[in-house]
Amino acid sequence: QKKSKKSSETLTFKRPEGMHREVYALLYSDKKDAPPLLPSDTTQGYRTVKAKLGSKKVRPWKWMPFTNPARKDGAMFYHWRRAAEEGKDYPFARFNKTVQVPVYSEQEYQLYLHDDAWTKAETDHLFDLARRFDLRFVVIHDRYDHQQFKKRSVEDLKERYYHICAKLANIRAAPGTDLKIPVFDAGHERRRKEQLERLYNRTPEQVAEEEYLIQELRKIETRKKEREKRTQDLQKLITAADTTTEQRRAERKAPKKKLPQKKETEKPAVPETAGIKFPDFKSAGVTLRSQRMKLPSSVGQKKIKALEQMLMELGVDLNPMPTEEIVQMFNELRSDLVLLYELKQAFANCEYELQMLRHRYEALAKAGSIGPLSVEGAHPDGQTGLGIEEGKGDTKDQIIDVVGAPLTPNSVRRKVGGAEQGALRSPTQMP
Repeated sequence: QKKSKKSSETLTFKRPEGMHREVYALLYSDKKDAPPLLPSDTTQGYRTVKAKLGSKKVRPWKWMPFTNPARKDGAMFYHWRRAAEEGKDYPFARFNKTVQVPVYSEQEYQLYLHDDAWTKAETDHLFDLARRFDLRFVVIHDRYDHQQFKKRSVEDLKERYYHICAKLANIRAAPGTDLKIPVFDAGHERRRKEQLERLYNRTPEQVAEEEYLIQELRKIETRKKEREKRTQDLQKLITAADTTTEQRRAERKAPKKKLPQKKETEKPAVPETAGIKFPDFKSAGVTLRSQRMKLPSSVGQKKIKALEQMLMELGVDLNPMPTEEIVQMFNELRSDLVLLYELKQAFANCEYELQMLRHRYEALAKAGSIGPLSVEGAHPDGQTGLGIEEGKGDTKDQIIDVVGAPLTPNSVRRKVGGAEQGALRSPTQMP
């Protein structure tokens, strides 16, 4: 008995840990045989059995006559068909769909459908053609009897047909029903075709001119958006400069005891684009004062280089001794210098736009479309101011864009930068 128990224990297989029961059941058969080492080709399993041809008889086919119920002439045709389908209707006759053209009586025509521009014979001829050609109005217009009746266009035929259909639908509808009857607008259809014909009859020069005008319109819209954005940025800078100046004046006038309370309670709304916004270190632990002097990552490399150059021109050390007062004063100075740098850039952009407008106006004055320049005052760069006289309104609307200005924003900034060096060298004159 012990030997038989040991032999039975050796035949059992234990499922490995981590393997699902369904996967383990696929590895072995009911006899618990070991899985094969090589793939075996057996008749049983998931392999598809090949088709066994020649085991059944072929269905018989016959050459038999048939008629198409969609045809009204009773024509007889022949084709091959299965013997079991003998006597059945032609299967493709169900695809013969026809348009239901309404039929009106003599009384209905005299009461509701009478029109002085159309006779009853002409209306009957129109509806007869509509039934024959399934409302293909181009074919109807081609087959229309223009010799016997008045010459009509496709829009006239459509308008008469759909007007009669709408009248009959309103007459025959049950009272209280809400009908959605389509209305054909013949005038709109004529204008649409006329416009389409003009569009197709354009010359290549007209197409090129239209594309050029579209491109110029897009350029004008882009310039307008850029101008509005620059105006908003400039307004933010001016507001920031004003608020900073007012804050400094209020701090100087306030007593020293109330200064820390005022800093905590009053925080003027300064836009993020103005100056430098230094982060507040409110975390617990020890921090260095020099860490508060570090410029934030929002300041670009171009502003950092310009700021360093300004500090060197003013004779200020780039890394001063980080005492409490020096850190505060140094950060305020750098913030004011960055604000001054942004204002200078905005002023250079405005100067560049003014130069562009002046040269455009001079080009238009030479062309004779508007009046000459009138001197109103001298400009800082030595040129006269821009005084615009009233010109011809019609020609102004037709002009889209003219020549550009010879000066670039960089050259204007260099000219403006030379005039502002004195302001940068005197810290007391800064905003």
